[in-house]
Amino acid sequence: MNTEFCPASDQSLLVRFDRKMSPEAHRQVRALLRLLVLEPIAGVRNLHPAYCSVLIDFDALKFVHADIEALLRHYVSRLDDVRLPEPQEFEIPTCYGGEYGPDLNDVASLHGISPDQAIRVHSSVAYTVYFLGFVPGFAYLGDLPETLRTPRLALPRRTTPAGSIGIADNQTGIYPFATPGGWRVIGRTPLAMFRPDRANMSLHNVGDRVRFVPISPAEFSALREV
Repeated sequence: MNTEFCPASDQSLLVRFDRKMSPEAHRQVRALLRLLVLEPIAGVRNLHPAYCSVLIDFDALKFVHADIEALLRHYVSRLDDVRLPEPQEFEIPTCYGGEYGPDLNDVASLHGISPDQAIRVHSSVAYTVYFLGFVPGFAYLGDLPETLRTPRLALPRRTTPAGSIGIADNQTGIYPFATPGGWRVIGRTPLAMFRPDRANMSLHNVGDRVRFVPISPAEFSALREV
């Protein structure tokens, strides 16, 4: 796999493993993160993983781009030998459709399937947490089955309720908070994706696996986290 090193600002460097999301690129992203956690570089301030790249923020008073690239090339040369921890697996109870999933019927209609078929397809896959972003605790999950791949809304909503489960192109994700959003909302979970009182504030980490489990509105109410 050809690795690219691209200056992104006067104090950041993008390490790109591919131009599109893939299991191989994701494995390299996880391995680089793991190695930089185990063997941190003094002067590296933050790491921002994405689908197939990692953005490295560094101290511009200590490094220029060529310096940090030389160090990172040494790390990248060792990625195939990095042992990654086993991912955690999560089941996310999900109430689909109705007030909880206002876009479910439209998504099903766009693909010529019934809402029940759309639910079965969405809940049939174990998704990978590629990275977290947008707001704290928002996990970008892939890969969405081809049957459900749908563009974002033409006009984003001013607010999307916390716990809403949306789809956009080949991704799915869960809104941790009530925020504006343009993903098509097909369901909602009563679980909290982000809580500052937890040891791990975000429920998910990069590399974890997620399955959505259909539940009824009554079950949703019973499981709601305060």
